[in-house]
Amino acid sequence: MTSVEIPTSVAAALPTLSVLDITNEVSRQVRRSGIAAGLAYVTACSPSSLVRVTERESGFFCDFEALLERLVPLDVAERERLIVALLGPRTEAIPFVEGRLCLGQWQRVLIFGFNGDASGEYTLTVVG
Repeated sequence: MTSVEIPTSVAAALPTLSVLDITNEVSRQVRRSGIAAGLAYVTACSPSSLVRVTERESGFFCDFEALLERLVPLDVAERERLIVALLGPRTEAIPFVEGRLCLGQWQRVLIFGFNGDASGEYTLTVVG
């Protein structure tokens, strides 16, 4: 059996929420950095996106989208900016040891996009 590692994959594509899984790509870049242990800071490039470490579970994404719609209705001006402000920092700090991300068994590194922009672009800063 041959396995293929996909750098970025779509975790959810909902009407007002896009989620991209960048775990494999971030892991590969951390390994290649040559730094054995430290923190990997991952930041989404799009101003209406943010990075979070969470489980990749489709029911969560549907519930999350519904919650955001109740908090900030679809017809509110500059909705994406308000959502990003409510959810806190756009950057996620992920510890790593021996070149491997310290994630739980089901945790993934995800980019959440709120304006239909499914860009998987991010910056990675590795500090050791």
